[in-house]
Amino acid sequence: MAVNFAKISGWESIPAAAIFAVLYAPLTVFFLFKIIHERRRVLFTMTLFCLIRVTAFVLRAVSIGVTSAGESEGVFIATEVLFSVGFFGLLYSAYTLVVDRLELCDNVDHPVPIIGNILHFARNRRLIRIALTIPVALGIAGIDIISSNPTSSTGLALRKASAVIFLVLTIFQVLQTLVLIRAEHQKKDPLKSSIGLRPRHVSLLFGVIALLLLIREVFSVATINDFTKANNEHFWYPLIAVPELLCAVIYAIPGLIPPKVVPKGDLPMYSS
Repeated sequence: MAVNFAKISGWESIPAAAIFAVLYAPLTVFFLFKIIHERRRVLFTMTLFCLIRVTAFVLRAVSIGVTSAGESEGVFIATEVLFSVGFFGLLYSAYTLVVDRLELCDNVDHPVPIIGNILHFARNRRLIRIALTIPVALGIAGIDIISSNPTSSTGLALRKASAVIFLVLTIFQVLQTLVLIRAEHQKKDPLKSSIGLRPRHVSLLFGVIALLLLIREVFSVATINDFTKANNEHFWYPLIAVPELLCAVIYAIPGLIPPKVVPKGDLPMYSS
């Protein structure tokens, strides 16, 4: 008898998957339109993330509604991989934008010197890209192994490692964002901004993004040993899907992603 991967994975609601696909579609168009005017890497990343999410939710809906698709191991692996790799884009976009702003802050003070040294080291963009690629690769390998052998300890170990690394990197991002919020709130010499958002609003929005990412990853790690709970749609949608969607919506707020070349005083950093 054929195995229905969608059913054993706890995928049940076609409307929920369809709604999320529909919600991501205009965000994809929005970021794609922005790329035409501003060729920024973060815009490419967010466009790709939204496109991946549209595809993943469409595949999820099809797998639930069409028996042959639900029984296709290839469709299942593709869907799981798309959901797994998408988080890279959200976290790296947040990292890039926060580091860009921190580099414009003079004399950023860290309450705990050792944390300051670690965060300063973490501003190496190439290093962070490599660090983010590792859990993506581990997650894909784990999904591939588990799809063939659900009881494989190796596959589970790889997925655990992927989730834990992503959680650690997310915690670093939360700390960097807190440093940015503190630096921008302590700025003494405000300058006018031409972008509209006030600096405190911008840094707080990055704080919201960091918190949403943290919620997602804490749930992923907390349920890594409980397959049923991890895939229960009553938990998965509010703690995984909704935080990701809210992050994408926040990125679309005008002024949050500044133009590629902006004079220092034009970034919404120094106005109060």
